[in-house]
Amino acid sequence: MRTNPTFRAIGAIVPFFYCGGLLIYFIHEGGSVDGAISIGLGPTLLGLAIVDLLFSIPLFVVIFRFFRGTRPLGSDGHGGPSGPHDGENAFDADAVVARYLARGPAQTAASPPAPSPGSAPKPTGFGRRNR
Repeated sequence: MRTNPTFRAIGAIVPFFYCGGLLIYFIHEGGSVDGAISIGLGPTLLGLAIVDLLFSIPLFVVIFRFFRGTRPLGSDGHGGPSGPHDGENAFDADAVVARYLARGPAQTAASPPAPSPGSAPKPTGFGRRNR
């Protein structure tokens, strides 16, 4: 499912600016970075800076994709309708079915032997044993 690029951009911008706003708020609360550290907000500032850096990664990806542009939907690089095969599909379903049927029962997986009717199956797994 493709997401609208506008929603993707908003989803990348909002957390970045929220954490950045909290960082600025705590710095102003202490008067400066040194003042915020002196009142015990040093680990909070460090954590917010790291989280804000992590939230900047999706923002940079959205900006990069915006300036790179989008590819046409038909050109996915796999030889689609606008690819090198000129609309022909190299996959032949009839040939696949014929190869499968030609294998025959000789190459099918063997099933485990059926238990004899007189013996009870041995219980496996965890739990109490009934004796």
